[in-house]
Amino acid sequence: MMKAGSAIVVFLVILLGLNSMFVVGEGHSALLLQFGRIVHTDYPPGLHFKLPVIQQVMHFDKRILSLDAPPERYFTSEKKSVNVDFYVKWRVADNAAYYRATGGDQLQAAQRLTPIVKDALRFEFNARTLPDLISGGRKDITERVRAQTDASARKNLGIAVVDVRIKRIDLPNEVSESVYKRMRAERLQLANELRFTGQEAAEKIQADADRQGQVLRADAQRDAAKVKGEGDAEAAAIYAQAYNQDPEFFTFYRSLAAYRTSFEDGRGVLIMKPDDELLRYFEQPAPKR
Repeated sequence: MMKAGSAIVVFLVILLGLNSMFVVGEGHSALLLQFGRIVHTDYPPGLHFKLPVIQQVMHFDKRILSLDAPPERYFTSEKKSVNVDFYVKWRVADNAAYYRATGGDQLQAAQRLTPIVKDALRFEFNARTLPDLISGGRKDITERVRAQTDASARKNLGIAVVDVRIKRIDLPNEVSESVYKRMRAERLQLANELRFTGQEAAEKIQADADRQGQVLRADAQRDAAKVKGEGDAEAAAIYAQAYNQDPEFFTFYRSLAAYRTSFEDGRGVLIMKPDDELLRYFEQPAPKR
């Protein structure tokens, strides 16, 4: 009996010793309770001690957790409905506040965090038009929602909202059709404006080119007339000079040029009087000099 009693005592001592120690794993934290009252919070990873039996330990995952909510329907400022699929990244920020709000239950924490995020998203979508959402306002929405939900979740749940992401925004069929029609109308209007602008620019370029062409032709004609006039004047001066040097030879040379022009093709026929001036070099030899 003595040995059995000693063994029981040793077993109880070992059990109490083991019950007075607890280990916090990496990526986790712990909270110490005594009769339901919080004694200590935020135990770091490692070996720690507590009073056996009367004190209990609650372990919390300090890593980033995910909340993947089902799609929710929201309305834009134009009262157009959209289906929004989103997810949230969160972690425990305050062990004491988290325990008081959720009892340390992740499922309950997710259930309480979801309406906070949905309310923030509903407010942001109600303040924007459908074209704003389509044209790229998603990033601005998620940043504002994250800031709003983080402040509320820290205060009420002891949770830090790390990130909020919108996976997709789907339009109901009736909304999609109206959006596509509006987009087609806007693109058609833009195309018409571009065509009109291009046609107007083309007409201006054509008019400017025509004007420059007329100016260039006028300048060329003026320069050509000037050069021709100068050439004619110089040719007349040369003719006059040549005529003054030997009028008889000049007359003879001009007659030969006329003969060449008249009989150039070899088939021409001239009918003239015998005493015609043009024929005088055929009958009368040039006087000797």
